[in-house]
Amino acid sequence: MKIGLLVNTDNNLKDIIGITKEALSRGHEVSIFTMDSGTRLLENGEYSGLCRLEGVKMAFCSHSAGKEGVGTSLVPRHITCGSQFDNALMSNESDVVIVL
Repeated sequence: MKIGLLVNTDNNLKDIIGITKEALSRGHEVSIFTMDSGTRLLENGEYSGLCRLEGVKMAFCSHSAGKEGVGTSLVPRHITCGSQFDNALMSNESDVVIVL
């Protein structure tokens, strides 16, 4: 199963980490798309470090990051700097999408 996480706020870091790790432990893939105020989490190493876990794919909306004033120069290269197209791809490819 492929689980999509749409992260559009910066309020649920512990939940995002917990859901991701639990899904991986059950053999699922996780795709995370970050937008709006959720892009602030990209500056948190615990959040951005999820991209290094096998089975996790991450992308973020560059427009949202710019609007939120998020510095993206230190975002790991494994996280795709993208657009709402990446959100649409995640939604299409996922069996279920959880919005946080």
